[in-house]
Amino acid sequence: MEAARIGLALALAAGCGYVAAHDDPHGTGIGKPGEASNVSRTIDVAMSDTMRFAPSEIRVRKGETIRFVVTNAGKVKHEMVLGTASDLRKHAELMKKYPEMHHEDPNHMSLDPGRSGEIVWQFTESGVVEFACLQPGHFDAGMKGRIVVR
Repeated sequence: MEAARIGLALALAAGCGYVAAHDDPHGTGIGKPGEASNVSRTIDVAMSDTMRFAPSEIRVRKGETIRFVVTNAGKVKHEMVLGTASDLRKHAELMKKYPEMHHEDPNHMSLDPGRSGEIVWQFTESGVVEFACLQPGHFDAGMKGRIVVR
């Protein structure tokens, strides 16, 4: 029974990643994975153990491809996940049940302390794209931000 629940959780998590990471198949409005050759600028994002991102608000232009250089400046694991507010909230709840869940999505960067990585993303729709750390307890502690796309 436990194996079936874990399988279901993994399938649900993969589904959340699919919606967020692919070319807006369900009208999520968050964009799509970008091509490195199309990057128009690089934005550094730091994650800290104060459960905050710096910066916590980012402004981009519709159609722009951004390289986010994400650094974990803390002493615990953190992640940056792009998505809708609803998808991030649901995935944060799932992470509480399955904290060791592994992700490999273009809209997600999970980093051990002191490590850095990149997300290259194209913003195809105007509006707001959310980002958050979905490690258990981090989202609830306020580790989230937003990208305003105009």
